[in-house]
Amino acid sequence: MQVNAQECKGGLGDPIINYDFGSGTGFGGPLPTSVTNYNYVPNTCPGDGEYTIANSTRGCYDGLWHDVSKDHTGNPNGYMMVINASNNPGQFFKKQTAAGALCPSTTYELSAWIMNLIKPLVCDGTSGRPNITLFIETPAGQVLKRYETGDIQPTETPTWVPKSIFFTTPANVTSVVVRMVNNAPGGCGNDLLLDDITFRACGPIVQASFAGTEGITSENVCEGQPATYTIITKFAEGYTNPAYRWQRNFNDGRGWVDIQGETSSTLHVDFPPSSIGRYQYRQGIAESSNISSLNCRVYSNPVTLEVGPKPVVPAIPPATVCEGDVLTLTATGGDHYSWTGPGVTATSQNPLIIPNVTVAQAGKYKVVVTSAAGCQAEQYADVTVNPKPVITISPLQTICKNASTTLTANAPGAVSYSWSPAVGLSSTNVANPVASPNITTTYTVTIVGANGCSNTAKVMVKVIDKPTANAGNDKKIVEGQSVKLEGSAEGSILKYQWWPTDYLDDPTSPTPTATPPYDITYTLTVTAANSCFIANDDVSVRVYKKVVVPNTFTPNGDGTNDTWNIEALGNYAQSTIGIYNKNGQQLFNQVGYAKAWEGTYNGKPLPAGTYYYVIDLKNGSPVLSGWVLLVR
Repeated sequence: MQVNAQECKGGLGDPIINYDFGSGTGFGGPLPTSVTNYNYVPNTCPGDGEYTIANSTRGCYDGLWHDVSKDHTGNPNGYMMVINASNNPGQFFKKQTAAGALCPSTTYELSAWIMNLIKPLVCDGTSGRPNITLFIETPAGQVLKRYETGDIQPTETPTWVPKSIFFTTPANVTSVVVRMVNNAPGGCGNDLLLDDITFRACGPIVQASFAGTEGITSENVCEGQPATYTIITKFAEGYTNPAYRWQRNFNDGRGWVDIQGETSSTLHVDFPPSSIGRYQYRQGIAESSNISSLNCRVYSNPVTLEVGPKPVVPAIPPATVCEGDVLTLTATGGDHYSWTGPGVTATSQNPLIIPNVTVAQAGKYKVVVTSAAGCQAEQYADVTVNPKPVITISPLQTICKNASTTLTANAPGAVSYSWSPAVGLSSTNVANPVASPNITTTYTVTIVGANGCSNTAKVMVKVIDKPTANAGNDKKIVEGQSVKLEGSAEGSILKYQWWPTDYLDDPTSPTPTATPPYDITYTLTVTAANSCFIANDDVSVRVYKKVVVPNTFTPNGDGTNDTWNIEALGNYAQSTIGIYNKNGQQLFNQVGYAKAWEGTYNGKPLPAGTYYYVIDLKNGSPVLSGWVLLVR
């Protein structure tokens, strides 16, 4: 009887026939002659009517075949049957089940994976396609079922195609022969790969899981931890009178074995403190009359209990550090870590790093180490924190340049001293060196205590150099005016003092206001800090007499006010004076004022009237200008 392709949509039993051709390197050995009537060759690219067992094909027939680097499961070392079909149809595969291996009225599936090796454009796209008939027969040759795959089309890339058929055994059949026969001729095309030919029971899907966690098929428990689980199953209809057998596989080489007495739909598993390993369970189901035969059952998915080891955590050596140092504790042996300790809340940091550790953080630290499977182990570390020396050091020292001072540092239990920089010190490894620096210097002392811990302290020696005094630029004023002196100094200054103090508003200020009535020289005396040095500088104040210009005179010969007498102008020997009429004509011009103007021009009296003057004292002061009235 010929049928269309049928695939088991339910659960499957363990294979009764299982040809995966094995795995390895190089070529696999030939199949028994009872399995195939093709000729075996140890060649990656067999010829017409030949086959090989190999884990790859590469470079065959100038690239007409696909290059295949792994079997249908993806195993690069997995063998498969490489077939170059003969010109005449032939038998690829034949295998008989053991006598009595099958149960009557039980459904079985025959399946295989097939690949067309020929690329699509070979022979102008008309290459022969693999076409295979799957037979299920009685040992006497009676055909119980057959299925023709039809042409298996070429593909652009290597593509595995599953083909299968299933049937139900008649009441008197307990053994069958399965065959795969080539329907198409060889020549250009009809070259193929075969892999994973299986024959096994087919029944309803059986789904197993841990109770209360539907869909969860794997649990982890740690070594030495007791655990109790209930495994449940559910399955679709398919048996008239189903029976159950639970199996276990402890991966100890014995494979799946029945658990005595476990024939219900659920399984209770009590684990005492457990040993490391993988423990698997599954349920077999069949008609009650067939349940005793392993070949008649279909099985659930396996449910796995992984018993993992506790992490092995190496001992953590005791740590001794100094106060203020960085404490580092490192644990190994796990995937996750949780540290706790004095003043440390739980942290996943590993290594545990505590900068600037304090004496209060000495003590016992605990780390909980967790493996990838969630198993935990503990380890401890003892930490000693030695205090650093407590240093008492001199306060700020101020000295005059070329002088010296003694620095003092001490700490209880000190065993060594080290001062830096060494410049200006009498010694660098004593408690009380003499310091004579030329410039202000900060010295650092490092003291090591008896416990090996160190601490540092600093002291500044401020050096007072000779100051520089600057009394400022000389000043010029007119009698009765005031001027601000511009004294300054460089260096560390204690005080300022001007001498004489006459006519100064504040002789201790660097910038006092001076109001002298006559020329005077002031001396600025600057005293450096710490009374180390003094410096002097002078400034002169030139006081010019005030020039009073009268606006009227009467040159009438009466002996009174006959000349234009300008008070104090004679004190300005370099001054110039010019007198003009209203038209701008210069009538009088003189350097200095040795002789007063008598109201004449070229020796002749000028008429009464208003005349105009310009006086330049030549001392940098503003030019004086205005008018004068000549009265006759």
